[in-house]
Amino acid sequence: MKPFSYVLLPSAFDTLGIVWQETPAGPKAYRVVLPDKHASVEDIIQRTFGDAAQQSCTLIMELGERIQRFLKGEAIGFDLDITALERCSEFQKHVLLAEYDIPRGWVSTYSRIARHLGIPGGARAVGRALATNPFPVIIPCHRAVRANGELGGFQGGQRMKRALLEFEGLEFSHTGKVRTNRIYY
Repeated sequence: MKPFSYVLLPSAFDTLGIVWQETPAGPKAYRVVLPDKHASVEDIIQRTFGDAAQQSCTLIMELGERIQRFLKGEAIGFDLDITALERCSEFQKHVLLAEYDIPRGWVSTYSRIARHLGIPGGARAVGRALATNPFPVIIPCHRAVRANGELGGFQGGQRMKRALLEFEGLEFSHTGKVRTNRIYY
């Protein structure tokens, strides 16, 4: 197997990274790394993929450009074929695919997703699967919120999560909770 590579890209929220690898089926994204207030994207990549080298390819750069446009508020859809979804556990894949199906401008809750997957009481497990989503933005985990309308976690931080939801037309109460009039599942 070839070594991991990565690209760093500016975004509306700071630098983001895409870790990728050349496979027999072509380049595959292994992780999208969003800005983090505790560590630089490059540090996160080096800690997680120690031998990764900065290198780009056309398909990964096209993916990066689509992510950049999404982070500016454009209505961009993503194809999962370029992701290495197979590296996720079966449970996480089910959660990520359920999240992927939530349309732009809608939200769901961790508990609703769990019920949809046939796991009543599985809200925390769903939350953990989304917290470690290797493909944030491509799989729009910002569309999952707490049952009471609070944002919940997001790898890019709550400021980014709120901005992405606002780009999609969602509204917030004066207390900062998502108005859940467009709820999925």
